[in-house]
Amino acid sequence: MAIDAILFDKDGTLIDYWLTWVPINREVALFAAGGDSSLARELLRAGGHDPATDRVEPGSVLAAGSVEDIAAVFAAQLGPRAPHRLAKGIEAIFRPGGAEHGRLVRGAKETVAELHRRGFRLGLATNDSIGGLEASLGPHHILDLFDFKVGCDSGFGAKPDPRLVQAFCAAVGAPPSAVAVVGDAAHDLSMGRAAGVGLTVGYWVAPAAVRTSNPTPIASSRTLRISC
Repeated sequence: MAIDAILFDKDGTLIDYWLTWVPINREVALFAAGGDSSLARELLRAGGHDPATDRVEPGSVLAAGSVEDIAAVFAAQLGPRAPHRLAKGIEAIFRPGGAEHGRLVRGAKETVAELHRRGFRLGLATNDSIGGLEASLGPHHILDLFDFKVGCDSGFGAKPDPRLVQAFCAAVGAPPSAVAVVGDAAHDLSMGRAAGVGLTVGYWVAPAAVRTSNPTPIASSRTLRISC
């Protein structure tokens, strides 16, 4: 069956993770640490972000987790020093941070616009909240190209929960076999495979400091057949 609908991840797929999230990670760690820069560095390391190099470990909570996941890791590190309502405080930083720092991957808007022009039904699934999704992508005037948007607070769980894909299928009227899932993390591909989609595609966008070419494909279950 040909692919009729495509469900995209947000961060690291459409949004340049490194340019967008490195400064936000630092801000939320400093908030959670109560302004203690040494403790903030400990929190970054616990979350998978090396404060010395700004390398973020793939699959870590600061690379791929939800707000609740990040808050849980920080709280475990902080113990009784954890701020009250830590997750809400992190979310309050994520939204304006996404609006301020959000940068698209090169060519992302043009690619999405072309897929939309060709008649594909398009969706977004993120472990960010819906508010965070809108804050980071809204300034780029790309959201109207999508038929469906889902976040970790939309009632369908968080990645790799296949219910996010199932909700997309129901919204656009496509069977899983006609859907492709595109993302940069293992949980994107796991989510798609658990939902039985026809195609999973993963790729990695290098940090800006070492970027020499276009994003690199890392995994695909089969070749995408596009019908004009």
